Amino acid sequence: MKCATCQEKECRNGKDCSGVAEDIEYTGEDLDCMQVAAAIEGQHYMQKTRLEELILFAKQMGYQKLGIAFCIGLANEAATITRILKKDFEVYSVCCKVCGIPKEKYELEKIHPEKFEVTCNPKGQAFLLAKKQTELNIIVGLCMGHDIIFTRHSEAPVTTLIVKDRVLAHNPAGAIYSGYYLRKKFKLED
Repeated sequence: MKCATCQEKECRNGKDCSGVAEDIEYTGEDLDCMQVAAAIEGQHYMQKTRLEELILFAKQMGYQKLGIAFCIGLANEAATITRILKKDFEVYSVCCKVCGIPKEKYELEKIHPEKFEVTCNPKGQAFLLAKKQTELNIIVGLCMGHDIIFTRHSEAPVTTLIVKDRVLAHNPAGAIYSGYYLRKKFKLED
């Protein structure tokens, strides 16, 4: 499949280019998720922020316990998100540096080799949120790769509220909207 370079996108008109439509079925929690997502899109299209949609989604799915796995660099944002979500949910949060594991333990590269540095612990974040029996986990700015590990080990479904991008104010899409980045960094012409 190379959908990104397809000019027609006839799938939006009902065409099955892949030939697997009959093999895909949504049941159980997946079907519930699809129905709630469609209802939010249908009723609130271009009217709600991602955070507002997250609240609506969690409520409509019947979730009561939410987990937040956050980067220490976004601790203030995680605290604000927690204050907002606590109005409707039981919220647990786990910082990326949980357990204080030195980078030396896994021979990880340091930002400042001469200094003590603690590694992020996405597997630990997932483990601790599972102990709290969270029903939906929310990523807030986990590092590239750590988000993958967290998602792989999370017992609850995972959504991302903030994607870390230290250069573009946590807006990674900015790199593809910027002519400068497209030309200079990625060597693409308009």
